[in-house]
Amino acid sequence: HTKWNNFGFNLIDTPGHVDFTIEVERALKVLDGAVMVLCGVSGVQSQSITVDRQMKRYDVPRLTFINKLDRRGANPWRIIEQIRNKLRNNCAATQIPIGLEDDHEGVVDLISREAVYFEGAHGHIQRTAECPPELVDQMESKRIELIEKLADVDDYIGDKYLEEGRISEKDLYEAIWKTTVARTFTPVLLGSALKNKGVQPLLDGVCA
Repeated sequence: HTKWNNFGFNLIDTPGHVDFTIEVERALKVLDGAVMVLCGVSGVQSQSITVDRQMKRYDVPRLTFINKLDRRGANPWRIIEQIRNKLRNNCAATQIPIGLEDDHEGVVDLISREAVYFEGAHGHIQRTAECPPELVDQMESKRIELIEKLADVDDYIGDKYLEEGRISEKDLYEAIWKTTVARTFTPVLLGSALKNKGVQPLLDGVCA
């Protein structure tokens, strides 16, 4: 049990090995929501497909966290394509990484357009700043992709985007919350749990 932003969490860490499929299924029956954690290098594995199927069977809303972006070979965009193609999930990143592998420093939030850096020996110091200039084009491109994926399952977002060509932060937050609870969309967050990078925004997302 833990707390974050005045919310209480009862955490159930399900085993990842295929031999524990029954234990995972028992846990999913009592969950209010889940975070599917995928490796930023190896991505969707056979057990990921099994757990995804179980989540759908028990109507468990989820966030996805692509972990280990500090590892060599990390590629979150390849993993997101795997989520779409192998798991058939309507998903999109809500962040882009600031650097990968040894250069991973933080993330840029696609909703607020703010950069979030995780500093200190344990990544516990969170600092916000403007998006680095070299990432602005990617940020805007991925933000449009996020809006388009939401528009596929949210008529309000689709109509507003067609009429006005832009979506406010408030509308994006509300659409992500609504479609996640309805299990028609999965927001994807990024980071490195070992380095404590991206974990705080993930917890904020769970509390939203």
